[in-house]
Amino acid sequence: MASAAAAGAPPGPAAPKSRRSVTGTRRVVAALFLLPALVLLGALVLYPIGYSVVRSLYDSSGDRFAGFDNYQALFTDDGIRTALKNNVIWVVFAPTVSTALGLVFAVLTERVRWGTAFKLIVFMPMAISMLAAGIIFRLVYDQDPDKGVANAVWVGVHDSFAQSSAFPKAHPGRESPLVGQGGAFVTKDPVKAGTPVALPMVGVAPDQFPDDAGRAVAARPEPGKVTGTVWQDFTRGKGVGRLGAPDPAERGYAGMRIEAVKDGKVVASAKAAGDGTFTLPASADGARLRLPAANFKEAYNGVDWLGPALVTPAIIGSYVWMWAGFAMVLIAAGLAGVPRELLEQARVDGASEWQVFRKVTVPLLAPVLAVVTVTLMINVLKVFDLVYIIAPGSSQDDANVLALELYRKGFSEGRPGVASAIAVFLLLLVIPVMLFNIRRLRREGRP
Repeated sequence: MASAAAAGAPPGPAAPKSRRSVTGTRRVVAALFLLPALVLLGALVLYPIGYSVVRSLYDSSGDRFAGFDNYQALFTDDGIRTALKNNVIWVVFAPTVSTALGLVFAVLTERVRWGTAFKLIVFMPMAISMLAAGIIFRLVYDQDPDKGVANAVWVGVHDSFAQSSAFPKAHPGRESPLVGQGGAFVTKDPVKAGTPVALPMVGVAPDQFPDDAGRAVAARPEPGKVTGTVWQDFTRGKGVGRLGAPDPAERGYAGMRIEAVKDGKVVASAKAAGDGTFTLPASADGARLRLPAANFKEAYNGVDWLGPALVTPAIIGSYVWMWAGFAMVLIAAGLAGVPRELLEQARVDGASEWQVFRKVTVPLLAPVLAVVTVTLMINVLKVFDLVYIIAPGSSQDDANVLALELYRKGFSEGRPGVASAIAVFLLLLVIPVMLFNIRRLRREGRP
């Protein structure tokens, strides 16, 4: 009966089986697979961090315990304070400008047919190293306009509105009737109408003459007018040329301005022609001729991009050139996931393109913008290559950042304790940014 009952009874629940991982391995085996990665993590990350913390508490020799003296140097050493100030500038401006440009590029390239090609060009600087970028921009910011692209453009724009002098080094030659007067040159005696005036000059290199400068000729007398010639009188010696008179091989000072001055007032003025000749009206009779100082001012040589005042913004510009493409690619990926219905609905409701961008697109891209900004903030805290290569020795102190100061303290000045303190300080600066990023990612991962 029992057997019948057992035969007729429904089967009971199966005994629970022990759970296994997806791979069917035990936790011990999984831990063994993770062990090499953990060992590498400890050897390459945790141990250096721990050693740096310990080393920062000892003096330069490493034998005497110094406590927090090295950390006190972070706020008393002039070099470190300058580096800290520059790092603040980097953290505020470099990620902001890079992210803003990336956002603009990502939005605009969606509206053009060649957007993919533009993205490729903008992203291309990411393919080169910081070292190569530093060398490129060291040349771009060269002070000589013939070498540096930045100054070549700047000088070209400047000269379009304010023409530079072609005769910055010109001065009177031997036996010249001109004498210096506050940067200008004035004739010793008054001039007379009908008597040509010779104004010989020297000091201009042959390749620096204006393009319209031609062969100098002696001025012809004109009744009731003051005529003359201003030219490069470089010939010397018997049979080579005449001193104080134009020769066939000499060139006129084309464009040189000449003024007639009486009682301190300019009564007439003229510009020399291509052959150096000029003509003044009868009002110049009895006046002294003056070559104004504006004829001899130094040619505009551009901006000192790598000088103490502009070296940090200039280097930040090179960083933006490299990383704006990175920001653009990430933002473009986020923009591809934005629902187009929301944008179209805003336009239907009468919103302008600027309002759609500011009140719809940007808020929807806020998580992506936060990722890009935080990533770039962490990146700029450890910037080293660009500053070390671009900034010349004369202004490297003004462009100093914490990573560069760490290198200088540890290897150039032989103060490894202070260098370790800077490294620990940099780690402390990065940790809050990393925690913010982790919390934001966890918040987005919640349903």
